[in-house]
Amino acid sequence: MPSNLTRRSLIRGITAATAVTALAAGLAACGGESDAATKTDAAGTVTVGQLSNGAAKETELKVSEVKSISAELPAALKKSGKLVIGSGTLPSGSPPLGFVGDDQKTITGSEPDLGRLVAAVFGLEPEVQRSTWENLFIGLDSGKVDVAFSNVTDTEERKQKYEFASYRKDDLAFEVKKDNTWKFDGNYESLAGKTVSVGNGTNQEKILLEWKAKLAKEGKKPLTVKYFQETNSLYLALSSGKIDAYFGPNPNLAYHAAKTAGTPQATRIAGQFSGAGESLQGLIAATAKKDSGLAKPLADAINYLIENGQYAKWLAAWNLSNEAVAKSEVNPPGLPLTNS
Repeated sequence: MPSNLTRRSLIRGITAATAVTALAAGLAACGGESDAATKTDAAGTVTVGQLSNGAAKETELKVSEVKSISAELPAALKKSGKLVIGSGTLPSGSPPLGFVGDDQKTITGSEPDLGRLVAAVFGLEPEVQRSTWENLFIGLDSGKVDVAFSNVTDTEERKQKYEFASYRKDDLAFEVKKDNTWKFDGNYESLAGKTVSVGNGTNQEKILLEWKAKLAKEGKKPLTVKYFQETNSLYLALSSGKIDAYFGPNPNLAYHAAKTAGTPQATRIAGQFSGAGESLQGLIAATAKKDSGLAKPLADAINYLIENGQYAKWLAAWNLSNEAVAKSEVNPPGLPLTNS
């Protein structure tokens, strides 16, 4: 899922007119889903971790509108009365970050829940719009989505089109079969001769493809990169030995490894790497269209939640406390244009 952008343009040459058409197709014909019915439970209360099938501990948090922060919002957004939150988790979901809950309709996950908390600080009704990863950005471009809370990594390439308010560390991981003894120690040379799956259009793909190119340039055994549309297909390939490892967001992979423990499909984490490359701690960020005027109020809302304790309780509910940040920053340094 997740966090993330390739050296190729994120939109891959799509023109503005084509992007609007693609959005309509992606959110309608291709299975976009809206969770417009999700509301705060009562005045000033947001429940995180609902309907999570054991992925989180359901927790009620008190959050009311902070007028000094909501006053910063663009007038049109304030007038609309709602915050449209993008979740790029179609088709199969990405627990614990974003997925369909136990009732088979409510969009749950750590990312939508933070979006709902921020909406409460803004005094707006949250509406979670679920799409494919590619259509998440098309939704931002077209204005159909106000902000993405979807494990999006802050990158310098993305800053050409989007603005950010950071809220969580971005750590990537390699997942392998439990009986696979291979370990990733941070040195790309250990990937020579391996077959690794990665999400298309993600920042981990960007990193992996650069390692692939360096291995080829150095004349070492090739790194083969595989792509799968469905998570089930990916893990079937891992279980059957068709791929050696999966390179993805640490929360997803750690969750999957924990869920498969003690089963014939058991996996383990074989190593981690920063989502911003070797020399910089990666950051996950709320993502809005560049010059939308949303980055500062988003950061202020997240910092309010940090200072008043709801942020720590949200992370704890989703078992993500080790990815906490001390403060939200507007457009902090991100994955460089060239990570070599």
